[in-house]
Amino acid sequence: MPLNVAEILHDCKLFADVPPESFTRLAAMARICRFRKGQLIFRDGEACPGAYVVGRGLVRVYKSAVGGKEHVLHMVGPGETFAEVAAVGRFPCPASAEAVAESTCVLLPIDRFQASLQNDHALCLGMMTGMSRWVRYLVGLIEDVVLRDAAGRLARYLLQASDAEAAVTLPGLKRHVASHLNLTSETLSRTLRRLVEAGLIAQPDATRIKLLDLERLRQVAEGVYPRI
Repeated sequence: MPLNVAEILHDCKLFADVPPESFTRLAAMARICRFRKGQLIFRDGEACPGAYVVGRGLVRVYKSAVGGKEHVLHMVGPGETFAEVAAVGRFPCPASAEAVAESTCVLLPIDRFQASLQNDHALCLGMMTGMSRWVRYLVGLIEDVVLRDAAGRLARYLLQASDAEAAVTLPGLKRHVASHLNLTSETLSRTLRRLVEAGLIAQPDATRIKLLDLERLRQVAEGVYPRI
């Protein structure tokens, strides 16, 4: 069933605290964008087209080194945003974005979005709460790299990515998840096997994971469970 603008924005964490009048203005300026699997949405350094909200699908936001090596900064799923910081700050896209699955997004065009930010204080205040959650998420990513081992990073990722049925669908290419967690693909595969052998997860196929023991996974994520 096709998603509409209001449904996508309503599920967006960034705008969860925006008051109704401001939300209505956002919905009026927004438009639906659809991207095929593998489609490049924008490149690092290009002018920012606006803030995107994912309604369906998955988008990876990544940086590329001169030698071609890529690092995934964020895997953006439904209810999440990308390019929002560049749209607020009105600076070029600081990374590239690619749809890793067929995706439906909402775009808030930068000129109209900027005009709303300048004239609607209630919108700004509501977004500040949403942005604070984003900063907290970034702090968590730094904690992952500095303080957590491979099992801890993966356990935390699986807990955050799981749905209401305690299941996770991985992107088609596991290397994107590995890059996001600052792991090699080989380390990611080994760590998944260790979690399966420990009885914490089941992996019925290459892209589906079932979380079997949420409490022990949380302990692994926090580093208080014996090493996996």
